[in-house]
Amino acid sequence: MHTQPLDEAGRRRRWRLLLGQAGDPGSTLTGADAAMDGALAALYDDDSAGSGRSAGRGGQRSAGLGGSAPRVARWLGDIRTYFPSTVVQVMQRDAVDRLNLTHLLLEPELLGAVEPDVHLVGTLLSLNGVMPETTRATARQVVATVVRQVEERIAAVTRSAVTGALNRSARTHRPRASDIDWGATILANLKHYLPEYRTVVPERLVGYSRGQNVVARDVVLAIDQSGSMAESVVYASVFGSVLASMRSLRTSVVVFDTAVVDLTDQLADPVDVLFGTQLGGGTDINRAIAYSQGLITRPADSLFVLISDLYEGGVRDEMLRRVSAMTAAGVQVVVLLALSDSGAPSYDRENAAALAALGIPAFACTPDAFPELLAVALAKGDVGAWAQSATGAQTG
Repeated sequence: MHTQPLDEAGRRRRWRLLLGQAGDPGSTLTGADAAMDGALAALYDDDSAGSGRSAGRGGQRSAGLGGSAPRVARWLGDIRTYFPSTVVQVMQRDAVDRLNLTHLLLEPELLGAVEPDVHLVGTLLSLNGVMPETTRATARQVVATVVRQVEERIAAVTRSAVTGALNRSARTHRPRASDIDWGATILANLKHYLPEYRTVVPERLVGYSRGQNVVARDVVLAIDQSGSMAESVVYASVFGSVLASMRSLRTSVVVFDTAVVDLTDQLADPVDVLFGTQLGGGTDINRAIAYSQGLITRPADSLFVLISDLYEGGVRDEMLRRVSAMTAAGVQVVVLLALSDSGAPSYDRENAAALAALGIPAFACTPDAFPELLAVALAKGDVGAWAQSATGAQTG
């Protein structure tokens, strides 16, 4: 789309909003521009708060949010009026981080005014243990909104990818008549097309085995709930609920810090799963893997997904021995350093290298790429090769 270049007034307006009054002391804003500038000033016009517009303000502070819930609520309304939702989400995160407004999220009136997003859900989950009952209902509504957004984004493509992978692995070339996949059979026999009869001679049949109605794979998700993994916890919980809805899979979800909590019985509602987590605390990956081993009864038909930044507070050597034993037994093991849209995470490179030496690459994956990763893993493909080539996955 072609846009007209800004004239001098337009350029000056843009710089004024970017730098604030200190950046252009001779200018004056009116109307909506003045309201936008006021919302930015309340958050960014303070050198002590860090980077942002303060870099051009010379330490000047023209506004502020303070600790007043009504003032913050009005500010939240203003930014939703004047900025797109993606910008609103960034400003909300900055307000929590820069101005220490986390405690205000415990007030239902204020929480109801925010723009729901994955990062906000992570913050709310970190407050789960101290959240008063008066706030919990509002918090669940916020979390439920984000869960619906994530489900709309990933559910259909996940079911399609998983079903396709399982169907491919269940195919047979000696199907019964009722089990023939005629579309695949025709494609496999196009070279046997007879023009004079305008037909294909199916020398090789393609169909599905009778066992495809039974559980084809067991999937165990072990999710690190340390504070740095908040976004991954949200996405992994929703994926776990989607997988649990598929009869061809037997899905288990456990979350862990220094303890392990099995949330499998709550997978019918991903909101319940998320409220069953408690972000923060230490990490004992070895304990989580030990518990997960007890859930695996069919190693050759099992997929174990560990989602963790690999900062181990437990017994490292034992953790590696357990992972090695899993792979030796036939379990397909996948290690994700993050399941998020936030790019490459901070992670323990020494542990990642040790896993790679065992033939288990550790890498970050976006939610959009995860269904394809699942398909490769469930079909027992080369996950390492996929990780090196797939968009959105970064090997570690």
